[in-house]
Amino acid sequence: MRFNGNSIGVDGFAIGEVVFNTSITGYQEILSDPSYCNQLVTLTYPHVGNVGCNPIDMESFKTHLSGLIIKQMSTSYHNHRAEESLQDFLIRNGIVGIENIDTRKLTLHLRKNGAKNGIIVVESGDIDFGSQDIEKFAQERLSSFPGITGKSLIEQVSGLTEEDCFRELVPNPERKKEGFVVLVYDLGVKRNIVKTLIGLGCSVKIVGPGTKFDDIRTLGASGIVFSNGPGDPEPCTEAIKFAQLAIKEGIPCLGICLGHQIISLGLGGKTVKMSVGHHGANHPVVNLKTGKIFITSQNHGFVVDEQRFAEIADITHRSLFDGTIQGYRLKKAPVFAFQGHPEGCPGPQDIEEIFEDFLISIGQKIEVLK
Repeated sequence: MRFNGNSIGVDGFAIGEVVFNTSITGYQEILSDPSYCNQLVTLTYPHVGNVGCNPIDMESFKTHLSGLIIKQMSTSYHNHRAEESLQDFLIRNGIVGIENIDTRKLTLHLRKNGAKNGIIVVESGDIDFGSQDIEKFAQERLSSFPGITGKSLIEQVSGLTEEDCFRELVPNPERKKEGFVVLVYDLGVKRNIVKTLIGLGCSVKIVGPGTKFDDIRTLGASGIVFSNGPGDPEPCTEAIKFAQLAIKEGIPCLGICLGHQIISLGLGGKTVKMSVGHHGANHPVVNLKTGKIFITSQNHGFVVDEQRFAEIADITHRSLFDGTIQGYRLKKAPVFAFQGHPEGCPGPQDIEEIFEDFLISIGQKIEVLK
């Protein structure tokens, strides 16, 4: 399927898995979410860019997506926090983008046929639509793209620092929790996960892939968060091994998004590729214990196969869209996992209780060790 439109970013071409996000707001957080590495993101909301962009709303130290697909870009922006237009943001970050295509038609095609690999080609000095066979040009380059299955992408997106997360953040000293040192295993972590933990009174230390498990003892960690991140979880063998060791040691653990899947694989579970995934800020999730329904932010293309999980875990949350596992806690260990994004950004933060349950388990462990 081919769409013709207008360029809204840099010249050249971009290749990735084409997905769609149904969020109405938060386009800058989406653009800077590391979980979109190697993906072309389609925004279903038709009018994008009206509030501009600013450094504060970045969810990572840089953008990671391959390209952007929208219906229409705003020609002006109005917001007291804005420092540049979306167009300038795309060019400054080297992002290829396209507008004025039928995003509804594209979305319906993806919903029916599943996420597909795609390419955005922009006519430029090196790419002449008049003299070149653009279909052949696109197909040749698209055929070289391996997709996101079977390859670890976390090394491409990790690197957020604690300093990146303190921008515009003033911790409340009255909420400081003594001894609550949380280690964030960076699989492509979003800033707001770290900011939420700091806001809840934790001291946070970020470590990247390749960190040895023995090193966490010198860091004094009382709990570990396995963060969100991009792509297929199964090739992330180092992270899976790290999770296995943490669970064996009885360290309170929380997995978010990709981290949820990493913990699941560490427990002997399996993950499967979804047809179109969950990407948006309006996904209903039910707490199976209380019956309470939350509207959540979601961004994942793989899901945990719940076979045998009932033996070792209590399933705590399910998606009301397709019934897939959204959360669980182990029966015999202080381990929690949630498939969505309790930190939001973009989207609601209704389900921040996920963090609270994790922190309660840390507090209980600290009391035992006194």
